[in-house]
Amino acid sequence: MSKKLSQPIWLENPEEHDYPAAKSYLSLLLHAEDVKALVNRLDQAQTTHFKAKDILRASGLDLLKASNKHVAKDLEKIASGKRLSPVLLVRGDLYHDVPMTIADGYHRVCASYWTDENTDIPCRIVDL
Repeated sequence: MSKKLSQPIWLENPEEHDYPAAKSYLSLLLHAEDVKALVNRLDQAQTTHFKAKDILRASGLDLLKASNKHVAKDLEKIASGKRLSPVLLVRGDLYHDVPMTIADGYHRVCASYWTDENTDIPCRIVDL
């Protein structure tokens, strides 16, 4: 019989360091002025919830292995009851085959999936 993993506990709001991380990642995909506007909107967005399995599907990203260094670190946080930061998302466009972008929190999404694919994850999401 397999050991049941703890469920993640979430912070109410993203941590301050999440926004520069999102900015860094989005800077690989968009022009600086667009990145600045998106990150500002993410900071102001209301928090909503999506299931881990749906976030992965919408992003088109693969589930990282639990042994991935960063996923394992988040799994340790979950097991010890430390709170995780909500994830930052940029909505995709189904009409133009553009997947949703996880601007910050990919490893947290994967760690949450490993605990339960139906885990509700708090997110800030904005349109491109």
